[in-house]
Amino acid sequence: MPPAYLGEFEQLLLLAVLRVGSDAFAPDVARELEARAGRSVSRGHLYTSLDRLEDKGLLRWKVAAGTAVRDGLPRRAYTVTPAGVAALRASRDVLQRMWHGLDGLLKEPSR
Repeated sequence: MPPAYLGEFEQLLLLAVLRVGSDAFAPDVARELEARAGRSVSRGHLYTSLDRLEDKGLLRWKVAAGTAVRDGLPRRAYTVTPAGVAALRASRDVLQRMWHGLDGLLKEPSR
């Protein structure tokens, strides 16, 4: 089965989860996304997108113990699945092929 197609935001989310590391919590993913990609995301859009990636089999979560700040409420700890890593690799490869040979056309104009 070929890797799933990823939209730009889905790629960014998967990459942010990978950067945060194992047991990535959604607020940490959102901070990583903003810090590295300059993209802020609403809480609702973040969780909807994470759920969509889980439905595609590209991400999974497990229940983690809550903290005192959350009154002990459990949290979701996210990890990228092997299928998610394969989809990221496939997306990267397609983009590299599309960019190949265009550096001269897309370079910044000199002032």
